Amino acid sequence: MNGQIRSNIKAGMTVLIVLKQDQRTGKLTKGVVKDLLTSSPNHPHGIKVRLVDGQVGRVKEIVISTE
Repeated sequence: MNGQIRSNIKAGMTVLIVLKQDQRTGKLTKGVVKDLLTSSPNHPHGIKVRLVDGQVGRVKEIVISTE
């Protein structure tokens, strides 16, 4: 699923994000969404989220939906 559309992302989902310090390399970090930080309905670089472990980054891919 597309990580650029806010309505696709819910708390509790497993996602792959790019952390700020990894933007140059594109290294992905896997985690579970705690909070959505982007308020707009979509974002070209991915919706910014906070993971349950406190890391913040932009969603590149949604791995598992818990719906």
